[in-house]
Amino acid sequence: MSPLPQEKIGQNILLKLATLVVILAGLKLSAEIVVPFLLALFLAIVLNPLVTALMRRGLRRGMAISLVVVVILLIIAMLVGMIASSADEFSAIYPQLQSQAEQKLAVLQHAAARFHIRLSSESLMQRLDPGAMVNVATSMFTQISGAMTQLVLVVMTVVFMLFEVHHLPYKLRNALVNPQIRIAGLHRALKGVTHYLALKTLIGLITGFAVWLVLLALGVKFALLWGVVAFLLNYIPNIGPVIAGIPPVLQALLLNTPLDAGLVAALFIAIHMLCGNMLEPRLMGRGLGLSSLVVFLSLIFWGWLLGPVGMLLSVPLTSVCKILMETTPGGSKLAILLGNGRPVK
Repeated sequence: MSPLPQEKIGQNILLKLATLVVILAGLKLSAEIVVPFLLALFLAIVLNPLVTALMRRGLRRGMAISLVVVVILLIIAMLVGMIASSADEFSAIYPQLQSQAEQKLAVLQHAAARFHIRLSSESLMQRLDPGAMVNVATSMFTQISGAMTQLVLVVMTVVFMLFEVHHLPYKLRNALVNPQIRIAGLHRALKGVTHYLALKTLIGLITGFAVWLVLLALGVKFALLWGVVAFLLNYIPNIGPVIAGIPPVLQALLLNTPLDAGLVAALFIAIHMLCGNMLEPRLMGRGLGLSSLVVFLSLIFWGWLLGPVGMLLSVPLTSVCKILMETTPGGSKLAILLGNGRPVK
Protein backbone atom coordinates (compact mmCIF):
# COMPACT_ATOMS: atom_id res chain seq x y z
CA MET A 1 0.00 0.00 0.00
CA SER A 2 1.17 3.50 -0.82
CA PRO A 3 1.64 5.89 2.12
CA LEU A 4 -1.29 8.07 3.08
CA PRO A 5 -1.14 11.76 2.11
CA GLN A 6 -0.52 12.69 5.76
CA GLU A 7 2.40 10.24 5.87
CA LYS A 8 3.84 11.72 2.67
CA ILE A 9 3.60 15.21 4.15
CA GLY A 10 5.33 14.02 7.30
CA GLN A 11 8.08 12.34 5.31
CA ASN A 12 8.62 15.48 3.22
CA ILE A 13 8.84 17.64 6.34
CA LEU A 14 11.34 15.27 7.96
CA LEU A 15 13.39 15.14 4.77
CA LYS A 16 13.49 18.95 4.55
CA LEU A 17 14.43 19.26 8.21
CA ALA A 18 17.21 16.69 7.80
CA THR A 19 18.50 18.56 4.74
CA LEU A 20 18.45 21.83 6.70
CA VAL A 21 20.39 20.27 9.58
CA VAL A 22 23.04 18.94 7.18
CA ILE A 23 23.38 22.36 5.51
CA LEU A 24 23.68 24.18 8.84
CA ALA A 25 26.23 21.67 10.12
CA GLY A 26 28.25 22.15 6.93
CA LEU A 27 28.13 25.94 7.34
CA LYS A 28 29.18 25.65 10.97
CA LEU A 29 32.15 23.43 10.15
CA SER A 30 33.22 25.53 7.15
CA ALA A 31 32.82 28.91 8.88
CA GLU A 32 36.50 29.76 8.30
CA ILE A 33 35.84 29.70 4.56
CA VAL A 34 32.23 30.90 4.49
CA VAL A 35 32.74 33.97 6.71
CA PRO A 36 35.41 35.68 4.51
CA PHE A 37 33.33 34.89 1.41
CA LEU A 38 30.16 36.41 2.91
CA LEU A 39 32.07 39.45 4.12
CA ALA A 40 33.57 39.91 0.66
CA LEU A 41 30.16 39.45 -0.96
CA PHE A 42 28.48 42.15 1.11
CA LEU A 43 31.44 44.50 0.72
CA ALA A 44 31.15 44.04 -3.04
CA ILE A 45 27.41 44.81 -2.84
CA VAL A 46 28.14 48.05 -0.95
CA LEU A 47 31.09 49.11 -3.13
CA ASN A 48 29.56 48.29 -6.53
CA PRO A 49 27.37 51.47 -6.59
CA LEU A 50 30.53 53.53 -5.97
CA VAL A 51 32.28 51.79 -8.85
CA THR A 52 29.26 52.40 -11.08
CA ALA A 53 29.18 56.09 -10.11
CA LEU A 54 32.87 56.49 -10.99
CA MET A 55 32.32 54.73 -14.33
CA ARG A 56 29.54 57.21 -15.15
CA ARG A 57 32.13 59.95 -14.74
CA GLY A 58 34.27 58.43 -17.48
CA LEU A 59 36.57 56.05 -15.61
CA ARG A 60 37.09 52.51 -16.87
CA ARG A 61 35.94 49.67 -14.63
CA GLY A 62 39.49 48.63 -13.73
CA MET A 63 40.49 52.17 -12.76
CA ALA A 64 37.27 52.70 -10.78
CA ILE A 65 37.72 49.43 -8.86
CA SER A 66 41.37 50.25 -8.15
CA LEU A 67 40.46 53.70 -6.83
CA VAL A 68 37.72 52.35 -4.53
CA VAL A 69 39.93 49.54 -3.20
CA VAL A 70 42.84 51.95 -2.52
CA VAL A 71 40.52 54.23 -0.52
CA ILE A 72 39.20 51.27 1.49
CA LEU A 73 42.75 50.05 2.21
CA LEU A 74 43.77 53.54 3.35
CA ILE A 75 40.80 53.64 5.74
CA ILE A 76 41.71 50.19 7.11
CA ALA A 77 45.35 51.29 7.54
CA MET A 78 44.21 54.37 9.47
CA LEU A 79 42.03 52.21 11.73
CA VAL A 80 44.89 49.78 12.41
CA GLY A 81 47.24 52.68 13.19
CA MET A 82 44.67 54.21 15.55
CA ILE A 83 44.19 50.89 17.36
CA ALA A 84 47.97 50.46 17.72
CA SER A 85 48.31 54.00 19.09
CA SER A 86 45.46 53.40 21.54
CA ALA A 87 47.13 50.16 22.68
CA ASP A 88 50.40 52.02 23.39
CA GLU A 89 48.55 54.74 25.29
CA PHE A 90 46.63 52.12 27.28
CA SER A 91 49.86 50.40 28.31
CA ALA A 92 51.18 53.78 29.49
CA ILE A 93 48.17 54.61 31.67
CA TYR A 94 47.61 51.06 32.94
CA PRO A 95 49.27 51.73 36.34
CA GLN A 96 47.01 54.74 36.81
CA LEU A 97 44.00 52.67 35.79
CA GLN A 98 44.93 49.94 38.28
CA SER A 99 45.40 52.47 41.10
CA GLN A 100 42.07 54.15 40.36
CA ALA A 101 40.35 50.75 40.23
CA GLU A 102 41.75 49.84 43.66
CA GLN A 103 40.46 53.09 45.16
CA LYS A 104 37.01 52.78 43.59
CA LEU A 105 36.68 49.14 44.63
CA ALA A 106 37.67 50.01 48.21
CA VAL A 107 34.93 52.66 48.30
CA LEU A 108 32.47 50.13 46.85
CA GLN A 109 33.48 47.53 49.44
CA HIS A 110 32.97 50.04 52.26
CA ALA A 111 29.55 51.07 50.90
CA ALA A 112 28.46 47.43 50.47
CA ALA A 113 29.43 46.64 54.06
CA ARG A 114 26.74 49.04 55.28
CA PHE A 115 24.15 46.78 53.67
CA HIS A 116 25.83 43.62 55.05
CA ILE A 117 27.12 42.69 51.59
CA ARG A 118 30.61 41.22 51.65
CA LEU A 119 32.84 42.08 48.71
CA SER A 120 36.51 41.27 48.35
CA SER A 121 38.37 44.04 46.54
CA GLU A 122 41.49 41.84 46.39
CA SER A 123 39.72 39.08 44.43
CA LEU A 124 38.24 41.65 42.07
CA MET A 125 41.63 43.29 41.51
CA GLN A 126 43.13 39.94 40.56
CA ARG A 127 41.21 40.24 37.32
CA LEU A 128 43.31 43.34 36.53
CA ASP A 129 46.60 41.55 37.05
CA PRO A 130 49.26 42.79 34.56
CA GLY A 131 50.19 39.23 33.63
CA ALA A 132 46.60 38.52 32.68
CA MET A 133 46.51 41.73 30.63
CA VAL A 134 49.66 40.68 28.77
CA ASN A 135 48.10 37.31 27.96
CA VAL A 136 44.97 39.02 26.66
CA ALA A 137 47.07 41.39 24.55
CA THR A 138 49.07 38.48 23.13
CA SER A 139 45.88 36.66 22.23
CA MET A 140 44.50 39.80 20.58
CA PHE A 141 47.63 40.29 18.47
CA THR A 142 47.43 36.65 17.38
CA GLN A 143 43.82 37.14 16.30
CA ILE A 144 44.72 40.39 14.50
CA SER A 145 47.47 38.57 12.57
CA GLY A 146 44.97 35.95 11.46
CA ALA A 147 42.46 38.66 10.58
CA MET A 148 45.06 40.48 8.46
CA THR A 149 45.72 37.25 6.57
CA GLN A 150 41.98 36.92 5.93
CA LEU A 151 41.82 40.61 5.01
CA VAL A 152 44.08 40.02 1.99
CA LEU A 153 41.80 37.16 0.91
CA VAL A 154 38.67 39.30 1.43
CA VAL A 155 40.06 42.25 -0.57
CA MET A 156 41.16 40.03 -3.45
CA THR A 157 37.74 38.34 -3.50
CA VAL A 158 36.00 41.73 -3.53
CA VAL A 159 38.15 42.85 -6.49
CA PHE A 160 37.29 39.75 -8.54
CA MET A 161 33.60 40.06 -7.63
CA LEU A 162 33.52 43.67 -8.79
CA PHE A 163 35.14 42.68 -12.09
CA GLU A 164 32.63 39.85 -12.60
CA VAL A 165 29.44 41.63 -11.55
CA HIS A 166 28.58 42.98 -15.03
CA HIS A 167 28.66 39.41 -16.40
CA LEU A 168 26.24 38.16 -13.74
CA PRO A 169 22.91 38.90 -15.56
CA TYR A 170 24.04 36.95 -18.65
CA LYS A 171 25.18 33.98 -16.55
CA LEU A 172 21.94 33.90 -14.56
CA ARG A 173 19.74 34.07 -17.67
CA ASN A 174 21.47 31.03 -19.11
CA ALA A 175 21.96 29.05 -15.89
CA LEU A 176 18.64 29.32 -14.02
CA VAL A 177 15.57 27.22 -14.74
CA ASN A 178 13.13 30.12 -14.39
CA PRO A 179 15.40 33.12 -14.95
CA GLN A 180 12.79 35.92 -14.96
CA ILE A 181 11.41 35.10 -11.51
CA ARG A 182 14.80 34.23 -10.04
CA ILE A 183 16.54 37.34 -11.38
CA ALA A 184 13.68 39.51 -10.17
CA GLY A 185 14.03 38.01 -6.68
CA LEU A 186 17.80 38.47 -6.68
CA HIS A 187 17.39 42.05 -7.87
CA ARG A 188 15.00 42.76 -5.00
CA ALA A 189 17.40 41.16 -2.54
CA LEU A 190 20.40 43.13 -3.81
CA LYS A 191 18.45 46.39 -3.88
CA GLY A 192 17.12 45.88 -0.34
CA VAL A 193 20.49 44.84 1.09
CA THR A 194 22.32 47.72 -0.63
CA HIS A 195 19.77 50.22 0.70
CA TYR A 196 19.96 48.75 4.20
CA LEU A 197 23.77 48.65 4.38
CA ALA A 198 24.14 52.15 2.90
CA LEU A 199 21.73 53.66 5.44
CA LYS A 200 23.28 51.66 8.29
CA THR A 201 26.69 53.01 7.27
CA LEU A 202 25.38 56.59 7.17
CA ILE A 203 23.66 56.29 10.56
CA GLY A 204 26.74 54.56 11.99
CA LEU A 205 28.94 57.45 10.82
CA ILE A 206 26.60 59.96 12.46
CA THR A 207 26.57 57.90 15.67
CA GLY A 208 30.35 57.44 15.78
CA PHE A 209 31.00 61.13 15.06
CA ALA A 210 28.58 62.20 17.81
CA VAL A 211 30.16 59.79 20.32
CA TRP A 212 33.66 61.02 19.46
CA LEU A 213 32.75 64.71 19.82
CA VAL A 214 30.91 64.35 23.14
CA LEU A 215 33.54 62.08 24.72
CA LEU A 216 36.21 64.51 23.57
CA ALA A 217 34.29 67.39 25.17
CA LEU A 218 33.98 65.44 28.44
CA GLY A 219 37.71 64.69 28.50
CA VAL A 220 37.28 60.90 28.22
CA LYS A 221 40.40 59.16 26.91
CA PHE A 222 40.32 57.09 23.69
CA ALA A 223 37.35 59.15 22.43
CA LEU A 224 38.20 58.43 18.79
CA LEU A 225 38.52 54.69 19.48
CA TRP A 226 35.12 54.55 21.19
CA GLY A 227 33.62 56.49 18.28
CA VAL A 228 34.94 53.89 15.84
CA VAL A 229 33.64 51.08 18.06
CA ALA A 230 30.20 52.74 18.16
CA PHE A 231 30.25 52.99 14.35
CA LEU A 232 31.13 49.32 13.87
CA LEU A 233 28.73 47.95 16.48
CA ASN A 234 25.89 50.02 15.01
CA TYR A 235 25.61 47.28 12.36
CA ILE A 236 24.53 44.84 15.10
CA PRO A 237 20.80 45.44 15.66
CA ASN A 238 19.26 45.93 19.10
CA ILE A 239 22.26 45.11 21.31
CA GLY A 240 25.10 46.72 19.34
CA PRO A 241 24.70 50.26 20.78
CA VAL A 242 24.40 48.80 24.29
CA ILE A 243 27.66 46.86 23.95
CA ALA A 244 29.40 49.94 22.51
CA GLY A 245 28.43 52.03 25.53
CA ILE A 246 29.72 49.72 28.29
CA PRO A 247 33.54 50.21 27.94
CA PRO A 248 33.55 54.04 27.83
CA VAL A 249 31.16 54.21 30.80
CA LEU A 250 33.41 51.93 32.87
CA GLN A 251 36.50 53.84 31.78
CA ALA A 252 34.91 57.19 32.72
CA LEU A 253 33.96 55.71 36.09
CA LEU A 254 37.59 54.69 36.76
CA LEU A 255 39.59 57.55 35.23
CA ASN A 256 37.08 60.41 35.53
CA THR A 257 34.22 60.95 37.99
CA PRO A 258 30.88 59.22 38.58
CA LEU A 259 29.24 62.34 37.12
CA ASP A 260 31.20 61.93 33.88
CA ALA A 261 30.27 58.24 33.78
CA GLY A 262 26.59 59.17 34.18
CA LEU A 263 26.91 61.77 31.41
CA VAL A 264 28.53 59.20 29.11
CA ALA A 265 25.73 56.71 29.82
CA ALA A 266 23.12 59.42 29.18
CA LEU A 267 24.95 60.27 25.94
CA PHE A 268 24.71 56.73 24.59
CA ILE A 269 21.05 56.47 25.60
CA ALA A 270 20.25 59.78 23.89
CA ILE A 271 22.14 58.86 20.69
CA HIS A 272 20.46 55.46 20.59
CA MET A 273 17.03 57.03 21.04
CA LEU A 274 17.69 59.68 18.39
CA CYS A 275 19.44 57.56 15.75
CA GLY A 276 18.05 54.10 16.47
CA ASN A 277 14.42 54.92 17.28
CA MET A 278 13.79 58.13 15.32
CA LEU A 279 16.27 58.69 12.49
CA GLU A 280 16.73 55.08 11.35
CA PRO A 281 13.00 54.17 11.04
CA ARG A 282 12.34 57.45 9.20
CA LEU A 283 15.12 56.86 6.66
CA MET A 284 14.53 53.15 6.18
CA GLY A 285 10.75 53.29 6.05
CA ARG A 286 9.47 49.73 5.95
CA GLY A 287 13.06 48.52 5.73
CA LEU A 288 13.59 44.92 4.67
CA GLY A 289 10.13 43.72 5.69
CA LEU A 290 11.28 41.69 8.71
CA SER A 291 9.50 41.59 12.04
CA SER A 292 11.31 42.82 15.16
CA LEU A 293 11.23 39.34 16.69
CA VAL A 294 12.79 37.82 13.56
CA VAL A 295 15.53 40.49 13.59
CA PHE A 296 16.42 39.65 17.20
CA LEU A 297 16.30 35.87 16.64
CA SER A 298 18.36 36.20 13.45
CA LEU A 299 21.01 38.04 15.46
CA ILE A 300 21.28 35.08 17.84
CA PHE A 301 21.11 32.46 15.09
CA TRP A 302 23.67 33.93 12.67
CA GLY A 303 25.95 34.87 15.57
CA TRP A 304 25.92 31.26 16.74
CA LEU A 305 26.43 29.95 13.21
CA LEU A 306 29.07 32.35 11.85
CA GLY A 307 30.39 34.28 14.84
CA PRO A 308 30.76 38.10 15.04
CA VAL A 309 30.55 38.55 11.26
CA GLY A 310 27.26 36.65 11.32
CA MET A 311 25.94 39.13 13.90
CA LEU A 312 27.00 42.06 11.72
CA LEU A 313 25.30 40.58 8.64
CA SER A 314 22.35 38.93 10.41
CA VAL A 315 19.67 41.26 9.02
CA PRO A 316 20.89 41.24 5.37
CA LEU A 317 21.32 37.45 5.42
CA THR A 318 17.82 36.92 6.82
CA SER A 319 16.36 39.35 4.29
CA VAL A 320 18.02 37.52 1.39
CA CYS A 321 16.70 34.18 2.71
CA LYS A 322 13.19 35.66 2.99
CA ILE A 323 13.19 37.06 -0.56
CA LEU A 324 14.53 33.81 -2.01
CA MET A 325 11.81 31.90 -0.13
CA GLU A 326 9.18 34.12 -1.76
CA THR A 327 10.37 32.99 -5.20
CA THR A 328 10.61 29.31 -4.22
CA PRO A 329 7.61 26.95 -4.47
CA GLY A 330 6.52 26.02 -0.97
CA GLY A 331 8.61 28.73 0.68
CA SER A 332 6.18 31.63 0.39
CA LYS A 333 4.29 30.67 3.57
CA LEU A 334 7.51 30.57 5.58
CA ALA A 335 8.47 33.96 4.12
CA ILE A 336 5.18 35.36 5.43
CA LEU A 337 6.12 34.16 8.92
CA LEU A 338 9.42 36.02 8.68
CA GLY A 339 7.72 39.23 7.52
CA ASN A 340 6.48 42.18 9.51
CA GLY A 341 2.80 41.28 9.05
CA ARG A 342 2.03 44.10 6.63
CA PRO A 343 0.41 43.32 3.28
CA VAL A 344 2.56 43.82 0.22
CA LYS A 345 1.22 46.66 -1.95
